[in-house]
Amino acid sequence: MLTTLKTSYSDTRAADLAWCLGKEPLPALAVLDLRLGPADVQLRLLGASHQVLIKEGEDSCSETVACIPGSSTSLPLGAAERVGPWEYAFAARVETLSRGSFAGRAQELLALVTDHPNGLAGTFPGDPLAFTAMLAQRYEGRLRWRTWHAYPQEGRLVTTRTQVAPVGRRRSRCPVQASGRIPI
Repeated sequence: MLTTLKTSYSDTRAADLAWCLGKEPLPALAVLDLRLGPADVQLRLLGASHQVLIKEGEDSCSETVACIPGSSTSLPLGAAERVGPWEYAFAARVETLSRGSFAGRAQELLALVTDHPNGLAGTFPGDPLAFTAMLAQRYEGRLRWRTWHAYPQEGRLVTTRTQVAPVGRRRSRCPVQASGRIPI
């Protein structure tokens, strides 16, 4: 699903992103509710990036990657924590691309997410290459999601990858395939 977000572009630098677990739901500009196995997953686009909420039975988890006023937790390259009955693993990467490469990559990602039943993407007014996109799935008992945050004014693309698995289940890697398709 692709939407144009009804807000000004508020997080204008990749370096402004922060990461937080356990934050209460923030006001969302677009929401996609999914049922992935026994879990209810809500993908949320914020004016300041994204939030994912998970509820499975009595257990819940939230991930927020956004410009969070007063946050001292910058975006880590990786994190692993136990959250209730789950092992939570997070990874982030920041790419700096040329203008032409950035435009091509942005169009490819928006097409991938827009056409996926578990995808949500929002473009910001003023620049169709300024977007946040999310894609989720359940695979072998694990919840996985990928996000992309595009900053065309600085040619940066922030990619995150998260996996939530029941405690004791080994985490697996999620490589980019040689074909260029981006698995989640």
